[in-house]
Amino acid sequence: MLARALRGAVDGFASLVLVVYLADLGFSPFSIGALVTATLLGSAVLTLAVGLAGGRLRERAVLFGACALMLLTGLGFAGFATFWPLVAVGFAGTLNPSEGDVSVFLPTEQALLADAVAGTERVALFARYNLAGALAGALGSLAVGVPELLAGALGVSRSAGFRAAFVVYGLAALPIAKLYAGLPARAPAAAVPVGEPRVPLSRSRPVVLRLTALFALDSFGGGFVVKSMLALWLFQRFGFSIQAAGNVFFAMGLLGGFSQLVSPWLAARIGLIPTMVYTHLPANAFLVLAAFMPSAPLAIAFLLLRMAFSQMDVPARQSYVMAMVPPEERAAAASVTNVPRSLATGLSPSLSGALLALSSFGWPLVIGGALKIVYDLLLLAQFRNVRPPEEPAPR
Repeated sequence: MLARALRGAVDGFASLVLVVYLADLGFSPFSIGALVTATLLGSAVLTLAVGLAGGRLRERAVLFGACALMLLTGLGFAGFATFWPLVAVGFAGTLNPSEGDVSVFLPTEQALLADAVAGTERVALFARYNLAGALAGALGSLAVGVPELLAGALGVSRSAGFRAAFVVYGLAALPIAKLYAGLPARAPAAAVPVGEPRVPLSRSRPVVLRLTALFALDSFGGGFVVKSMLALWLFQRFGFSIQAAGNVFFAMGLLGGFSQLVSPWLAARIGLIPTMVYTHLPANAFLVLAAFMPSAPLAIAFLLLRMAFSQMDVPARQSYVMAMVPPEERAAAASVTNVPRSLATGLSPSLSGALLALSSFGWPLVIGGALKIVYDLLLLAQFRNVRPPEEPAPR
């Protein structure tokens, strides 16, 4: 959880710096969206490859490799200033421009966490895990104006301050790797039973693929309003400064993080799937309404209302996936179901950038919210009566 917090802090910091840095370099909204798309698609490819490798990869080796890639990502963004080299770094690297975690770290961490506690305690553990990342990400967003202030104090360009921020992002991989060094070489509960082939998703494939298809729809809608593109909309629509945007995302991060602590309480009373759907629906309605607000305070109010509900489904979703598959398939299931958060999300930012290049109206918010509402309704229709073993039947 501490490693997740450190990653959240630098992700919250770098994802906002990225938009302003690229704009300073003269990139158009469409080019910024295309680069964000490359970043998410690359994360999807790498995460899927690691997850499908199943038991052939040791957990610590995966996490150490991801830390090395994180270090190179920060140095790459600091060193390049032209479009195609930055696209290559974004595709191959670990930078996370979204609200949640969509990196190669995630499936391995989720599998280790799922093996650490009993099924009834899993939602609460995932809630604390996500809260650590959300709170640290909020603090990272709040500190987004620091590079600009330091650049002014030192008499260097703002772009130089932003490049230094990416170096800080990369160097954060070193203490994270130190934390991972304390993990066991392999989680015993996740080992493949003797005599069974090491085939990922051999028993849980049908349910995982059904969930993956639905998560892809949700992620495609969410891609229109990933953190970087939502910040770009605030810059264009209301003329926000980078520090003002950082303050907004700090408040959003706090609301999204603490709201996840409600998820275990709700799940224990109404079940995992209802918790996911009944909190996600109002959040998406607030997202659509924010696009129509005529002033910045009203738009921010609806975005904050959205964040008060939109993350409650995350611990329930993670726990549901882990509960529906056997322990030896959890890493693969986490990878396959999380990949759409990068792959499908990665298809949308370039479209969002194209829409913002044509108009400052919040079409990305409207389209993204509508797609996510459709996902909620389909999830409820298909999985309302599909309960994990530890979940009691509703009274």
